[in-house]
Amino acid sequence: MPSGSIGRKLRLRRKVRGLSLQEIADRSGISIGQLSQIERDISSPSLRSLRLICSALDMPMGWLFDSGGRDADEEDPVVVRSENRRILDLNGKGMVKELLTPDSCPAIQMMFITLRPGGSSGEKAYNNSEGAKCGTVLEGTLGLEVNGRSYTLETGDSFAFEAVKLHRFWCAGDRDCRVAWIVAPAIY
Repeated sequence: MPSGSIGRKLRLRRKVRGLSLQEIADRSGISIGQLSQIERDISSPSLRSLRLICSALDMPMGWLFDSGGRDADEEDPVVVRSENRRILDLNGKGMVKELLTPDSCPAIQMMFITLRPGGSSGEKAYNNSEGAKCGTVLEGTLGLEVNGRSYTLETGDSFAFEAVKLHRFWCAGDRDCRVAWIVAPAIY
């Protein structure tokens, strides 16, 4: 299991909190078998599942991002240098997220999302309890579903919607799709 893997981080947090897989399953609504596979990096969780697991672990999702090798002391409250971006690699979902904003500004968050062909946020639509999301397709073709309506966005197209609406997204082409994605308030 890679040292910075999502599964390893979730297992470590569970162990630190002294919780069993059963307790996390009960709190998150995710089966023990699925949790075990996620912890062992056999299965990649959907974003919805990650939110539920992190909530059950009383853990911000931002902790799953790779720190880019920098120490917390090196964080600047205003600027994030390209080499210091935190990265969340959802390899099994065909998606990589790079945080572009510092944690010091929780009212808004910007990231680059790269979706490989076949990559997606998951089969089930999800929503946030508040806020809004918007973005621009930088490369490739993005499939976006908001409240049951599907859209196909090409390079240069933009979108915006209230985050409380059910939504999901995916790479709709045969090459990587790269999106500048903004969320308010910050979710990681």
